[in-house]
Amino acid sequence: MDGESPKDECGLFGVWAPGEDVARLTYFGLFAQQHRGQESAGMAVSDGQSVLVYKDLGLISQVFSEATLTTLQGGDLGIGHTRYSTTGSTTWDNAQPIFKTDGERSIALGHNGNLVNTHDLAERMGRRTSPATTDSDLVATLLAGRMGEGATLEDAALGILPTLEGAFCFVMLDERSVFAARDPHGVRPLAIGRLPAGFCVASETCALDMVGATYVRDVEPGELVRIDDAGLHSLKFAESTRRALCIFEFVYLSRPDSRMRGVSVHEARREMGRRLAREHPAEADLVIGVPATGPSAAQGYAEVSGIPYGEGLIKNDYVGRTFIQPNQSLRERGVKLKLNPLPDSIRGKRLVVVDDSIVRGTTTRQIVQALREAGATLVHIRITCPPIRWPCFYGIDMSTRNELVASDLSVEEVRAFIGADSLGYLSLDGLVSATGSEKHEFCRACFDGEYPIPIPTHAGKFVLEDLPFTKS
Repeated sequence: MDGESPKDECGLFGVWAPGEDVARLTYFGLFAQQHRGQESAGMAVSDGQSVLVYKDLGLISQVFSEATLTTLQGGDLGIGHTRYSTTGSTTWDNAQPIFKTDGERSIALGHNGNLVNTHDLAERMGRRTSPATTDSDLVATLLAGRMGEGATLEDAALGILPTLEGAFCFVMLDERSVFAARDPHGVRPLAIGRLPAGFCVASETCALDMVGATYVRDVEPGELVRIDDAGLHSLKFAESTRRALCIFEFVYLSRPDSRMRGVSVHEARREMGRRLAREHPAEADLVIGVPATGPSAAQGYAEVSGIPYGEGLIKNDYVGRTFIQPNQSLRERGVKLKLNPLPDSIRGKRLVVVDDSIVRGTTTRQIVQALREAGATLVHIRITCPPIRWPCFYGIDMSTRNELVASDLSVEEVRAFIGADSLGYLSLDGLVSATGSEKHEFCRACFDGEYPIPIPTHAGKFVLEDLPFTKS
């Protein structure tokens, strides 16, 4: 839920398809993943001789126009990125793809995730050579440095990727090839699809569906994939000692029409709702879901509980993260910009309200208040994951315990804070079971504090902001 759930990550797309309009394919691949980041968008395309990059702040529909896409036509390969910042501020320089060139060879790179050894890598370099302050720019600089010494992008990647720690998925290209890479734990998703004239990669399978690609497989943890006129080639840059997909892909981050590990996200969320109904039943007249992730689980809750399912909250799909910020007074009422109750549906009723998570608690409290004002007699809140007690360092903007209402409060204290009549969280075992995978296959650190990748002292969103910048 916007404003309350963990912030989105980034969306990646890459395509190699001679004879196709790769810029337009990339646009639609990104459009399917707009939910993963709304701060900036960009793409890089190559015609085999030169790389052209276009990026800007804003939504995909704001950044690209028919005229822009026309100027990007003529290439056989491209990559795209839609961003939510997890390292570095929201600036044009931090928009992606990152582009580096020495005049002879070029690299463009898009990144989803967050490195945890950014500080050490930056200290090794000693300075920034561009105004950008992201771990993504740091990686692109390291790769370009190797290429400047004569290495191919493939060889540079095989040398640099093993030195990176944290969560990362990359799409990259040079003049002739598209590359995709995934960290050895597979924290962030990356899927491969086949097109009639080539291949594409995307953070979510819904993007493959959007461009008419057939899902082939996931990029494996620790794998570097090269796509060019020789087809699809796989190389391993690191062994995967433990797989740890972020479980929030199922809870919140992914679109319901995507598939993770062969499982429909929508069906997994329905199963979360079913298990939630068994773990935390309630006497009520109506089950409603908080858009956009809650309805799937609410349907499952209604199925098991026998309580009718209905709509009680309407989301304004055209309200995104804009550059016009409300003042404090408006911000306190801002939830109604995005969510508004349906009084005729909920007046006089006892409600079960199903949502994906509670982070800070303020938006949930506003929703409870709005439902009461609209006439609900009881409001039971049901959450499809356990309490979030630990921050994320792997690519979700949730980096301090102070932000998390459940970090120091009991469930009863959180219930009192949000003003609900009851509050029930799905157990971790229930959540994992709903996905069809095993507990050890996920990163669950935000729930249990067990981080699959060690977190150093120097970790945070603005770790590069104070690094000296020297033009090369």
